[in-house]
Amino acid sequence: MDWLLCIADNIILDKVWANLVPATVFANQWNVTRFPSAPTTTTWHSIVSHLPHPSADDFLLRSAEAPVYQTPSFMAFLNSPPDIPSAWPRSYFLRQVTSVVVITLIGIHILYFLGAWLSYQFIFDKRMMKHPRFLKNQVRQEIICSLKAFPGITALTLPFFQAEVMGYSCLYDDPKKYGYGYLVFSAVWFLVFTDFCIYWIHRWLHHPILYKRIHKPHHKWIIPTPFASHAFHFVDGFAQSFPYHLFILIFPIQRALFLVLFVLVNFWSIF
Repeated sequence: MDWLLCIADNIILDKVWANLVPATVFANQWNVTRFPSAPTTTTWHSIVSHLPHPSADDFLLRSAEAPVYQTPSFMAFLNSPPDIPSAWPRSYFLRQVTSVVVITLIGIHILYFLGAWLSYQFIFDKRMMKHPRFLKNQVRQEIICSLKAFPGITALTLPFFQAEVMGYSCLYDDPKKYGYGYLVFSAVWFLVFTDFCIYWIHRWLHHPILYKRIHKPHHKWIIPTPFASHAFHFVDGFAQSFPYHLFILIFPIQRALFLVLFVLVNFWSIF
């Protein structure tokens, strides 16, 4: 998530935050003269002026920080920093949390609908929909159930993504840091570790106390379509994704490799 956030900041979020929370609103408070202060006469500026914001010293210090990850060269033409920055610099906690939530919600919706649609169109055997235990309007029910689960899953996952953004994970950049042998091993170990943990989490979810309250909705779909891949209680969804987030807090893994594996296992759960 830290890599994705930095890339998103470089390409679009710097501009978005500069427009939503412009530094000009607080220029007089900070006594900053490098850009003109703007009169807070508009309704939006009046609202923004009451938002939490860093002190003048903190703002100047954070604004001077170089981004950890630069825009990839093939996207460099999209990188044009705003003339007037946001009052919420990249390292400001509220900005980070809000950005992570937005990126996560957009990402999970794209991943779900794209993967489920492709699988439904080209892999799923639609003759299964004639099965007597296939529910009326089941695809619609699966989609609605998934959409209801996404906000809860995002909320429970947010602390782990935020910890990653703040540097508390074991992700690393240089593939040579632990050697290419470990790079290959970490990919295999990631799959073994997470699959083992998910197996036992799934077993625990079948405990009578947890099954009725949390896991039972997942078994509503006797004849599931690809759209049932995320159609479960949000606690169930988070519990079975927890090992992926736990892994990077315990074991070193190269950042790009983890991102690829994370996306692939999500597609695998759909297909």
